Amino acid sequence: MFLGSNGLNLRSHMKNKVFELDAQYVLQNYTREPLVLVKGLGARVWDIEGNEYIDCVAGIATNNVGHCHPKVVEAIKKQAETLMHTSNLFYLKEQVELAEKLSGLTQLDRLFFCNSGTEAVEASLKFARRATGKREFISSEGSFHGRTMGSLSITSKERYRKPFEPLVPGASFVPYGDSDAIRSKITGDTAAVILEPIQVESGGIRMPSDNYLAEVREICDDNGTLLIFDEVQTGFGRTGKWFAKDHFGVKPDMMTMAKALGGGFPIGALAITESVAAKIEKGDHAATFGGNPLACAAALASIDVIIEEGLVERSKELGEYFTKKLLDLGKDSIINDIRVKGLLIGVELNGGTKEVVEKMREKGVLINCLLEKILRIVPPLVITKEEIDMVLSCLDEVLR
Repeated sequence: MFLGSNGLNLRSHMKNKVFELDAQYVLQNYTREPLVLVKGLGARVWDIEGNEYIDCVAGIATNNVGHCHPKVVEAIKKQAETLMHTSNLFYLKEQVELAEKLSGLTQLDRLFFCNSGTEAVEASLKFARRATGKREFISSEGSFHGRTMGSLSITSKERYRKPFEPLVPGASFVPYGDSDAIRSKITGDTAAVILEPIQVESGGIRMPSDNYLAEVREICDDNGTLLIFDEVQTGFGRTGKWFAKDHFGVKPDMMTMAKALGGGFPIGALAITESVAAKIEKGDHAATFGGNPLACAAALASIDVIIEEGLVERSKELGEYFTKKLLDLGKDSIINDIRVKGLLIGVELNGGTKEVVEKMREKGVLINCLLEKILRIVPPLVITKEEIDMVLSCLDEVLR
């Protein structure tokens, strides 16, 4: 629709007003792209000025079923008209239904619900100490598990940690992918080893060797130590399996989930084995909003969409399609390395990424970067091959 100069000026004014109010009233703790997004559908979003983008950020690997999927929207609307919140002082039908479904998907026995990934990690640390009576944790270099005090304590990035020290004591870090380093570091007071099956946020999408997670599982078993997997960003089809752990056939004692679980609606969860659950007592942990009916309804609908539309299999197929196209593109560009598992894609460049992100945005594609040299491409799993071709065409032009 043609807006004319007055319409365009109005939208530009609206955008600037949002920027102004944000600067005045919102805590300035985020680095934001200069966009005000107001609408999303499938793999596309629109800004307040009416510009359309293919979204390869997907709410940081959250909108796996796409923006505003009709089934998720309808589930939220229906539940909001019925019951939104009661607290966990009462039994909740939607919560137990989601727990049953997640138990089947994760092959773990019991669920604790919260509101985010970092909350799920916090719960895992408390439960590990409670279940084992031990106090120490082993994490990996390049890890990211959240920014609250407990999860930050097992996140390795110095820039995140330093301003908030002293953190929760007892955490140590070893090189990712080095099982011998874990074997040498583990002690009789190690409550748990916590790992991302595939390192993403601070690791730059690092894939482990085929045997690494199995070796860590064996080391933990030999030492009476729990194994925690952080699948907050790698779950629900993102890697071409339901969870990244499924690529390696390793079962943890606890596993954190969030992001894509709610189809865009905030919810976090921790799945645990029966043997760990048996050591947890009433009152050991809680969350007022955890597992509320609205969040659970959204999650149930999102899981149904992933199953009904075959999005796990689609992620694998489109990841292979992306890989082939990127390899062709990389021959004559500044691409140094390509890291792909399903639609979890990292493209390492010989040069910086900031300018690439900006130029891609100007061409109508949203991506972001990790470690200042790796483009992270994590589109909704409903993205089409035609949209992928458009993304790659833009990337080809920008990288040459």
